[in-house]
Amino acid sequence: MTIDIKNISKSFTTKDKEFTALKNINLHVDDGELICLLGPSGCGKTTLLRLIGGLEKADEGEIYDNNQKVTCPSKDRSFIFQQYSLFPWLNVLDNVMFGLNLSNENSKEKNLSDAERYLERVGLAEFKYSYPHELSGGMKQRVAIIRSLLNHTPILLMDEPFSAVDMLNRHSLQEQLIGVWKRFNTTILFVTHDVDEAVYLADKIVIMDKKPGRIKDIVKVPISRPRKRESNEFLDFQDKIEKLLGIWEP
Repeated sequence: MTIDIKNISKSFTTKDKEFTALKNINLHVDDGELICLLGPSGCGKTTLLRLIGGLEKADEGEIYDNNQKVTCPSKDRSFIFQQYSLFPWLNVLDNVMFGLNLSNENSKEKNLSDAERYLERVGLAEFKYSYPHELSGGMKQRVAIIRSLLNHTPILLMDEPFSAVDMLNRHSLQEQLIGVWKRFNTTILFVTHDVDEAVYLADKIVIMDKKPGRIKDIVKVPISRPRKRESNEFLDFQDKIEKLLGIWEP
């Protein structure tokens, strides 16, 4: 599904003071693209994602999902938040299978097989009968991410979903995300602070700046897949993005 963001602006008022979170944002996302929104805290990345998801209303401008104006949340747009959101009364396996069983697309046997395979890949197979209160924060987030990946919605909106996960599992989840994206041609918008993550995942990186939140640059990632983090090509491009962000000067 395509996404068109046209002249979006959004302000908030806190303690009688108004601040502009986003100003005149324009962006087109092609069907099946994986876009990373990258920038400092306070540049409006999460606000933009919530607007696309229909969870917030813009002050100005419009957003279109497959040429349909976004006015509210939709089952076609799945949202993975920074904080895990699991059903506390369900164990890990039932949490992961919840959306799959509701859709009735596959047999329960197929859903069970898919869920167990994904849990194995992120080191949670032995915890499949555990409940959320028995898990660490990072483990809960892995469960929430696997649940969303298995639902296969046409648009996946991800707000720093791997930030609470250790590096080894973060890399595993990145690989699984790419696998889902390739298999189902999912359109993905992924918010991150991590330059390495953006370079590894994205077709295009949207670099944002703040005061007010705006798009500073849109950079296509020229590295073919699968990408190798240790390659000179990867490291050189990572340096380029860091310069654009102003992390360091040459």
